[in-house]
Amino acid sequence: MPHTFISADRIHDGKNWLPQGSVLEITSSGHIAGMHAPDTIPDINVQTYSGILCPGFINAHTHLELSHLKGEIPEATGLVAFVKAVVKIRSQFSESMKQEALSKALSDMKANGIVAVGDIANTADMLPFRESSKLHIQTFVEVLGLDPGKAEQSFQFAKKVYDQYQTQQENHFHLRQSIVPHAPYSVSDKLFGLINDFGTGQLISVHNQETEAEAQWFKDKTGAFPDFFNQLGFATERFMPSGKSSLQTYLPWLSKSAQILLVHNTCTGAEDISFAHEQSPEIFYCLCPMANWYIERAVPPVGRLMAAGVGICLGTDSLSSNHELNILCEIRQIREHFPEIPLETLLRWATFNGAQALNMSDCVGRFEKGKAPGIIHLRDENTTGANVLFPAEMPLN
Repeated sequence: MPHTFISADRIHDGKNWLPQGSVLEITSSGHIAGMHAPDTIPDINVQTYSGILCPGFINAHTHLELSHLKGEIPEATGLVAFVKAVVKIRSQFSESMKQEALSKALSDMKANGIVAVGDIANTADMLPFRESSKLHIQTFVEVLGLDPGKAEQSFQFAKKVYDQYQTQQENHFHLRQSIVPHAPYSVSDKLFGLINDFGTGQLISVHNQETEAEAQWFKDKTGAFPDFFNQLGFATERFMPSGKSSLQTYLPWLSKSAQILLVHNTCTGAEDISFAHEQSPEIFYCLCPMANWYIERAVPPVGRLMAAGVGICLGTDSLSSNHELNILCEIRQIREHFPEIPLETLLRWATFNGAQALNMSDCVGRFEKGKAPGIIHLRDENTTGANVLFPAEMPLN
């Protein structure tokens, strides 16, 4: 079949704007066959769009298995109250309700132009949907456990979930999995060690410095967490505060991972960023501004992260802490609070950087010959809406 040639007012290739008037050449399967400079295309039909073309979006952090909690938890409760609510109500739904919500969330994400996902899993609820989703998915099987005496038990529970996802091999899409810590405040040092040993050479994700209460817990074991753990019946007697920030405490415990994805980072300071870079340059910071605003009416320190020159990508968190799984909404939220950030930069975070963070840049995240990254049409510079021109539903090369 003949190739399709498309252009737009502006084309973002995943990293930068292409010269005005550039043309994308697309195969019938949706692969990029070429990118042509202005005035180099022969006399052929070029479909020209008003607005912007960019690669499909990468949602580097979400919890699809919590999709049934949409609208169930009030906004602005603070993180501790939010986590309490999730623990209390997440199991109060039938399996059919959970599966219906999960299926709809996947459909909505694809309609919103998302082609690859970093998905947190505590269960195997996503297993029946992964292969048929036609998304590239990195499943982060999450483990929790504060009691060092039960670290092996907690890890083996996560390992059983991991093994179920491991049965699904990559075919037309990346389907990968790793075992990861939930957050520094919910994982013992011994459990971190088990994760580190198992995760040698793997991609690790961790909820990082999402609330000031986390800093207080690690500094001197005060703040909101002691009461929270007591209410949940968690034994905390053996936890010894380090007197340092949580990140400076736990990051050395993940020394064997190939790459680390730090998620949220709303309370990450300049010293933490410097410390993280010294520990490992292979660190990405995933921002989920809509969820931060939903839970704590907070925004991440975007300017500080940009000034440090770190790798930034975007996520949506879950529908328990967000109204929709839409990377375009995350971009708009950042633009509202940081209007000085160029759209070129934000689109890079949403595409190329996200693909790098999930180790999927071989197929998505950028317009390059041979890749099938999906093609999104943004209707205007204000990112008020988007539609999918080419989904990333083609086999990997």
